[in-house]
Parts: sequence; structure tokens; C-alpha cells
Amino acid sequence: MGGGLDYRCQKPMKQVTSWGGYRSDAKSIMARREHLTAPLPTAKMPPSVPYILANEAAERFAFYGLSAILVVFMTRNLLGPGGVPAVMADESAKAWFHWFTAAVYFMAIVGAVISDAWLGKFKTIVAFSLVYCAGLFFLSRDHTRLGLAGGLTLIAIGSGIIKPCVSANVGDQFGPSNKHLIERVYSWFYFSINVGAGVSQWLCPVLLEKSGPLAGFGVPAVFMVLATVAYWLGRRRLVDIPPAGKLNWREMLDREQAVTLGKLCIIFLFVSMFFALFYQSQSAWVLQAQKMNLTWMGIDWLPAQMQVANSLLVLVMIPAFSYAVYPALNRVWTMTPLRKMGLGMLVTAGSFLVPIWIETQIQKGGQPSIGWQFFAYVFLTAAEILVSITALEFAYTQAPKKMKSLIQSIYLLSISLGNIIAAVVNLAISNPDGTSKLPGASYYWFFAIAMTVTTLLFIPIARWYRQREYIQDEATAATQQ
Repeated sequence: MGGGLDYRCQKPMKQVTSWGGYRSDAKSIMARREHLTAPLPTAKMPPSVPYILANEAAERFAFYGLSAILVVFMTRNLLGPGGVPAVMADESAKAWFHWFTAAVYFMAIVGAVISDAWLGKFKTIVAFSLVYCAGLFFLSRDHTRLGLAGGLTLIAIGSGIIKPCVSANVGDQFGPSNKHLIERVYSWFYFSINVGAGVSQWLCPVLLEKSGPLAGFGVPAVFMVLATVAYWLGRRRLVDIPPAGKLNWREMLDREQAVTLGKLCIIFLFVSMFFALFYQSQSAWVLQAQKMNLTWMGIDWLPAQMQVANSLLVLVMIPAFSYAVYPALNRVWTMTPLRKMGLGMLVTAGSFLVPIWIETQIQKGGQPSIGWQFFAYVFLTAAEILVSITALEFAYTQAPKKMKSLIQSIYLLSISLGNIIAAVVNLAISNPDGTSKLPGASYYWFFAIAMTVTTLLFIPIARWYRQREYIQDEATAATQQ
């Protein structure tokens, strides 16, 4: 490849080594410029990856810490005027939770437009991370419905807008020479998500229980500040693909790419039902845990703490799937991304048989152990690896080169739609007296059946889809020497 590297100063780089080992001429270039504008021509891991992973781990601590305690906060700690308790009924709290989550992922499309057509990924991430921080601090200070609505609105805007940019920015760091590392780095990306999530899902319920909402939401706010700082510190090593702009964006989407976009929308429409079930673990399963025996394995669990099982299981099951499960399945049946997603959807439906059994025992007057939810999380986490990790990578590789954030946002919109489905169902089944039209096990049966039907409809769609990868071009290697 000829020509000079585009570092905006048009100076060549002579050699690249590993995570950060650059020769002095490259170091001086990076010291003067804010960002690289194309992936480095190297077979090694990009030097920007540690900063992205640190940012993601801290941001996920903030988001999952907030999410872990949100339903408990609304049903136990919410205040009215004058500091009088004004808690929500269970169905209302679940609806609020799912509307908030839907808003977060809906804002992803806004983030994609801002990033791809205007600011670029780096500026978008930094600017709206500050909005995100403000929302968490607001929520930690005002525990009324006004504080809840205001804080969640700011968090939904900030968190949602940066989501497609961060996940797409991971793939932007790679070119043809090291594209074989994309699958590995997305696994590490997911690993960092679950490190942050796991710690916060254990700690934040304790903070809420022992110290109240100020600490419960305040600590995630501090971690979001740390996430922003970590990303900013990596600015000289990050590849920041320049925004396409309005005109270029339209020209870039030719007929073939428009067809690809349409096909991806259909795929992610089916994936949305997976998320309608998956996020029940942060709402309905938490409320279910309040009716269970919370002593298990010698630990007295708080109702929201069993969510940590998902994060811990992901850390164990990602390498297990990569090095054992997928190779074993491939010997019997080639595991394409779409086949992985279809299998994951079926496993998701099966995971809901456990809360169905739990609710049946509770309706009979029993008090099952919280350990049964751990068993449910084993199946739900396996489904997450099959569907969510696969779909994240699939959304990147199938996206046209300068529309990575847009396609990531469409994937994230499937999460929004899934939560809208859950929110609408919870509103529809809520009776005026606070009871449910789908009490007990009936609630979980509804979603298990819906997931099964969706899976059966997805199978012919997956067979119809034809894959084509779009990987970013590398920077050219030094001027023709």
C-alpha cells in the first residue's frame, strides 16, 4: 500500500510494534495530534484498546449499579413532597424500569447521527459522558419522582448517545492486517463490561440498603467520571474515523448497502424479543427474589444481588464457549452467527422455565431458595453469549464502513424495542388496584411462549440472509520508499 499515513499532519510512520511500542518518529506525531484517523498497519493488538476497556468497565459499573437498585429504590425508597414515602407498586416499577431502559437504547440512533454525520465518535463520547455524569449526580441528590424523572432522563440521553459510538469505536481500531483479532477484542470488551457490572451489582444493593440512595447512586456517578477520564487519556492513541457528513453519508449508502441495511433491520427485529426476556432479570426477577428464601451458600443475599450471577457466569462462560462449546458444536453443525443467535433464542425461552417453577412453588405457599435463580441465570447467560455477543460483532462486520455507529444503533434499538415490549405488557396487565392480570407463573409463561414463537419464525429468516463483511481500511504504510 502506497502513500502517507493520514494523521492530519500527513507524516509517515515507519514501524509499529505491539500495544504501545512505537518508534520515536511515530511518538512525536502522536504527541502533536489528538487522534489517528485510520487503523494502524499492524498484526498486533491496537494500543488504544486498554483505554477503551478501562472506560467500558467503569461506565458499565455506573450503568449496572444504577440498574441493579432501580426497581428496589422505586418500590422501597421513593419519596413524595416533604420527604414522605411514596413508593410504586411492582407493576408500575417494572414499567418505569423498562421505559427507562428502552429510552437509553432508543437514544442510540441519535448518537449514531451525531457521531457519523457531525462530531465523530471521540467528541460525541466525551461530551455526552458529561451529561451522563450529571444525571447520576442529580439522581443521587433528589429521591422524589421529580429527581427520578430528571435523573433518568439525563442518564438516558448521555448513556444512550454514547452506546453505539463506544462499541463501534472498538472495531474502528482494526484494519485488514489485524482483523483476525476483532472477535477476541469484542470478547475482552464484553469481559470488561461484566467485570464492571459484576462488582457494581454486588456492591450497589449493599450501599442502598446500608447508606441509602445517596451512596447507592453516588458511587456509580463517581465511576462514570472515572470512565470519562480514562477515555480522554487515550485520545492520542485512539483511531477516530472522521464523520461522513450529511452529503457523504447519503452518497455512501448505495442500493446494495441499502438492501444490507434493510436485511439487518429484519434480523434485529427478531433479536428484540430476546431482550424483552433478558431484562426481566433486572426487574421481575428482583421482585420475585423478595418472596424467596434469601439465605444460600451461607450468605444472606439482598434481592437485587443475585444479578451478579450473570456477570460472573459471563466471565467463566465466554472462554468456555470460545474454546470448548463452539468447537464441539462446529464438529456437528457449523455455528454461523445467525445459527448462534437462533440457538440462543431457544435457550432464552428455556431459561424462563425456572422462574415459572419458582412462582408455582410460591403460589403453593412455599419459599424456594434464591439459589434457584442462580440456576436460571446459567441458562440466561448462555443465551446472552449466543445472542448478544454474537449480535454485537455481527452488527459491526455487516455494517458499511462509514456507517458503523448507525448499524450499532440499530442493534441497540432492538434492545429498546425489547424493553418497550416488556413495558407495554406490564402496563397492559396492571389492574387499578395494583394487582396483575397475569399473576405468578402466568407472567413468565407469556414471555416463554412469545420467545419460542419468535425463534420458530426466525429460522427461515436466518436461512435467507447472506453475509458480507465490511472492515475498515488501514492507514497506508509510509510514503513510497
